[in-house]
Amino acid sequence: MIKRVYIDTSVFGGYFDKEFEMETKPFFEKILRKKIRIIVSEIIELELYRAPEYIQDFFEAIPEEVGILNIS
Repeated sequence: MIKRVYIDTSVFGGYFDKEFEMETKPFFEKILRKKIRIIVSEIIELELYRAPEYIQDFFEAIPEEVGILNIS
């Protein structure tokens, strides 16, 4: 069974941050190897599309389908 993990925008930003990259890069490697499936809320998805373009591109490049929680 693939684990599903809810994450927020800071996790995506952490991938590019020297302070947090040692933790976040292996996490995203697990996502790319299909060991983890990520879930975000609609609000997080909107925040990601307001983030810098490189973070938007990174979010869109995740090959696995991202689960979106509908909060309405």
